[in-house]
Amino acid sequence: MGIQSAMFSGVSGLNTNSQAMSVIGNNLANTNTLGFKGARYVFSDLLSSTISGSGGSSQVGRGVGLSTIDNIFSQGTFESTSSDTDVAIEGDGFFIVKEVGNDTAFYTRAGAFRFDEEGYLVNPEGFRVQGKQYDPITGELVGGDPTDIQVQNTGLVDANPTANMTFTTNLDSSSAELGAGAIDPADTTTFNYSASSQVFDSLGEPHLVTVFWRLEDTLNNTWSSAYTVDGDLANPTPLPPAFAFTPDGTLPDTDGDGEPNPVIKNIVIGDWGNGSALNQAIDLTFDMTQYDSDSVVIGQDQDGYGAGNLTNVAINEDGVVVASYSNGTQVNISALVLGKFKNPNGLEMAGSNLFTANANSGNPRVGLPGPELGNLFTNSLEQSNVDMGQEFVKMITAQRGFQANSKIISTVDEMLGELINLKR
Repeated sequence: MGIQSAMFSGVSGLNTNSQAMSVIGNNLANTNTLGFKGARYVFSDLLSSTISGSGGSSQVGRGVGLSTIDNIFSQGTFESTSSDTDVAIEGDGFFIVKEVGNDTAFYTRAGAFRFDEEGYLVNPEGFRVQGKQYDPITGELVGGDPTDIQVQNTGLVDANPTANMTFTTNLDSSSAELGAGAIDPADTTTFNYSASSQVFDSLGEPHLVTVFWRLEDTLNNTWSSAYTVDGDLANPTPLPPAFAFTPDGTLPDTDGDGEPNPVIKNIVIGDWGNGSALNQAIDLTFDMTQYDSDSVVIGQDQDGYGAGNLTNVAINEDGVVVASYSNGTQVNISALVLGKFKNPNGLEMAGSNLFTANANSGNPRVGLPGPELGNLFTNSLEQSNVDMGQEFVKMITAQRGFQANSKIISTVDEMLGELINLKR
């Protein structure tokens, strides 16, 4: 029985080393697989048998078996790409994807995403990437579970009429005093300075609003103002009351917080004359100073824009899918979510760089990218973490182990042959 037990020990060694070669071969085959996590094998000895001798009882092993195969979730290196939808994770998180018509969540480290013909963000196998949606009106993230990421408006983005316009301006305190009187845009002697800004109506058509300033009283630092629309110099609209600057050249502190307060004047455009919405209200904010320096517009801003075509969709470093349009508008569509497991080694491989959760892995902690779940790098892909040098060393040891165990079998066979020959 002892000789035959030795043969079966050799057989167990052949089996386990063969399985080790399968693990090594799979690792090497996936050296260039995106987001691939290599595996390692762990051997353990089998149950032993007890034999009795002159020195008492002893134990003899019965061979070797494969204890477990673990996935190694170490960080892979990054490859820079030119695709705006390629994303890599630095950390322990996983992207979450779902198959169309299947509520089962799959997890992956391969961030080679793209948009399909319906505007869904998908992986190469067509699984839809999951994320938190942004409210198109408020621009805030919507609560609830992650959903498919889709850019629905692939054509024109709607125009947005201007509701707020701001002039950040310095008016020269040494300007000529013109006294009280009407501002005539056609007569440059009736105003000291002017500036223009583009605004948009409800159809997205641009218009030009020009503001004129007139220094009425140098002693009291008082300025009056008026505006025109689309260069209609014959019909300026006054903006009462006049501005009164403090002696230090700033606007008064009207709310007592120690800071000058901008002046807001409400203007209403009754009819643009092109079929757009009537009585468009615009809050015109003047954030001004009156220093002994040239009159100049330091900055101007307005919140309207015309209709625009979709020009690009990209994922930024925060994991937000951003749609860019030809009118300069950028719209946040969704934010990628990541899942993190307490025991990632318990994940079950599902092929195509995908994993599924089970009782061994536990439920994932799902949230937005960050220090806890992992940081994102755009225009990047995570490479396989397989170390070819290490795998070749393991291959040599597995090969030698296989050869040694095969030698056990051939040697035991010779011993059995000698035993049978004793009868001759």
